[in-house]
Amino acid sequence: MPEQKDWRLIKDIQKGKYCFLIGVNNWAIELQKHEFELLYKLLLKLNRQFSELKGGLMDEEFINLEIEQMPWYAELEGTKYKWNLRLIFESSEQTRSFEMYWPIPIAENLFYEIKKMWESMD
Repeated sequence: MPEQKDWRLIKDIQKGKYCFLIGVNNWAIELQKHEFELLYKLLLKLNRQFSELKGGLMDEEFINLEIEQMPWYAELEGTKYKWNLRLIFESSEQTRSFEMYWPIPIAENLFYEIKKMWESMD
């Protein structure tokens, strides 16, 4: 039996407006390409800041890092080795807003898969 993942990341450009799907455990949300791109850029910025800080952290020291880059808000919480991520999206088109929560260890795996997916696109 194949290993069951607790998250999904799907790109289907043929689908039209909402062509990226992110799902964790029992929820999923579809994003437009520009929303996904802004999420990718926010995650890169968050990762840069986290990388700069984690070298100075003790192994079990707790960190809370918040970044707002409209329309996204991100909050990373955990230690230098294990962290979760909470994301809030506030639509500039006033069409929808939502919140995502990526628990440990899904947060780190999903971050790298989003990075890999975006960077592999032409």
